[in-house]
Amino acid sequence: MMTKRADILCISSIDWDFIWQGHQQIMSTLAADGHRVLFLENTGVRAPKVRDLPRVRQRIRNWWRGTKGFREERPNLFVYSPLLLPLPYSRIARWINRFVLVRALKRWMRATGFHRPIVWTFLPTPLALDLARAVDPQATIYYCIDDLPSSSLGARRIVPSEERLFREADLVFVTSENLRRRAAAFSSRVHLFPFGVNFEQFELVRQSADPLPADLEPLTRPVVGYVGGLHRWIDQALVAAVAERMPDATFALVGPPQTDVSALERCPNVRLFGQRSHLDVARYVKGFDVGIVPYLLSDYTANVYPTKLNEYLVMGIPVVATDLPEIRRFNAEHGDIVEVATNADSFADAIRRSLNDSQPVVVERRMAVAHSNSWASRIAAMNDLIDGAVDRRAASSQRWDETLRRAYRQARTRIIKTVLALVAVYLLVFQTNLVWQIAEPLRLAAPPRRVDAIVVFAGGVGESGKAGGGAQERLKQAVDLYRAGWARYLVLSSGYVYSYREAESMRTLAIDQGVPAADIVLEQRAANTYENVKFVDDILRDHRWTSILLVSSPYHMRRAVGVWHKVAPQIAVVPAPPLQSQFYDHVRGATFEQVRGVAQEYLAMFAYWRRGWL
Repeated sequence: MMTKRADILCISSIDWDFIWQGHQQIMSTLAADGHRVLFLENTGVRAPKVRDLPRVRQRIRNWWRGTKGFREERPNLFVYSPLLLPLPYSRIARWINRFVLVRALKRWMRATGFHRPIVWTFLPTPLALDLARAVDPQATIYYCIDDLPSSSLGARRIVPSEERLFREADLVFVTSENLRRRAAAFSSRVHLFPFGVNFEQFELVRQSADPLPADLEPLTRPVVGYVGGLHRWIDQALVAAVAERMPDATFALVGPPQTDVSALERCPNVRLFGQRSHLDVARYVKGFDVGIVPYLLSDYTANVYPTKLNEYLVMGIPVVATDLPEIRRFNAEHGDIVEVATNADSFADAIRRSLNDSQPVVVERRMAVAHSNSWASRIAAMNDLIDGAVDRRAASSQRWDETLRRAYRQARTRIIKTVLALVAVYLLVFQTNLVWQIAEPLRLAAPPRRVDAIVVFAGGVGESGKAGGGAQERLKQAVDLYRAGWARYLVLSSGYVYSYREAESMRTLAIDQGVPAADIVLEQRAANTYENVKFVDDILRDHRWTSILLVSSPYHMRRAVGVWHKVAPQIAVVPAPPLQSQFYDHVRGATFEQVRGVAQEYLAMFAYWRRGWL
């Protein structure tokens, strides 16, 4: 074990409740050895698709199971199920996710005294890099277990961040020779550690007199078995063809379906058992006569080390596999212990030969190979390397010049991030239509109809901060409506005074445009929208008017109509803002004054709501 029981942050590429793999095995072992482990569940390498909805639902359930997503799974081992934007390569989503995750992690770390952890990541995403840098780790380890870029089209965008992680990590562990060669192009700190087997757990089951699982015991012998997910890398056509060539055998596949398995379901001598607890896996393997690894040959599987190899061998049963590079390397290292087949006929022949190859000396050799690949030996070797990496980083950090350089790098990074954030905000606000999309709910307009009066809220300096401009375009709209015959009277409301009273100036302009003075009523006390409504309502009551066309700024209309509904619900209000507003005129983007005007309107609506005016 590591000489120092450091805290460990595991950035996992799977969820804790997914099929038991090296992620859970390593972290549960370290937790049992006294390290406190925080297991951060998968934050994604691609955008989700419809088929991922069950996983999304499970993530939400996992979040609710804990406290703000955190839960204690067992002593010293905590699991965090974050809720994030599922866009791993979007810069905006990454910025939001980083903010949410870092804040949540640091709060949890303060609450638990979790300090300067060792970061052990299985994910090479940009977000994983951000987290590794944010928690000031004692060391960073990248365990590269898959060729993620070849796993899907969506995951190919991971290449730049993975190459950065290869360079920056204090240690890089890999599970296959192909992955080692790829990582070695960027780092001299690469070590080959294929996934192992929990030898002790399997050995207990092997020696136990307990019966086999009830659903496996009655199967027709021989039983050709497979354990693991039934994913798209399984050669279903090969399994079906081999099963057809061996009708007297039963093919038992133990693991959750992760793709369409209808081709296997149609085979009469193929049994699909679904997912089983990782504690029961050993009991099923014990009931196999042969274990198989029927993987397709592809760019992805060229980098795969099948963990199930050692789970079969530890039980002493023979193994037949397709011609994977890691199978060839395994045989070169351990002496052709796995039968390799290239087609259905040779695969069936290899299974038949294996069934007759169970001499005690051969069985003992298989178990010895598995023992050499046990998780206990793997983790012990890893821990020695980690101790060395922590010591090297600690020694480096004690040099004052390196510490100063690191401080400057961190400050420079913060400045760059701040500048980039400000530039992004500027572009969004001033160079896109985002402001107008946000402002759109403020607008109200309806076709004009015959009413008792046309009411104009002049607004003083209004949103522009300059007297008169808004009043003139609103008055023009009101005069146009008057001339069209929609109402006989104009009510001009404004208590604002600059060189002259605004309401009186508006009346003079209306008369100059042909509106008789007798058809104009002034309200000159209102200092805000609430008072506009309140004082105009008094005028309407005096004249027994019950319907109006309301003229005001386009983005002020929602608040004005809302106040009417609150203060004078008996008045039928038809919103009729000017068709064009000089202040809000735009083609694309917004000016600072327009952004301020929209923001002030939303703040004013909130203030009116708090006062009970809306």
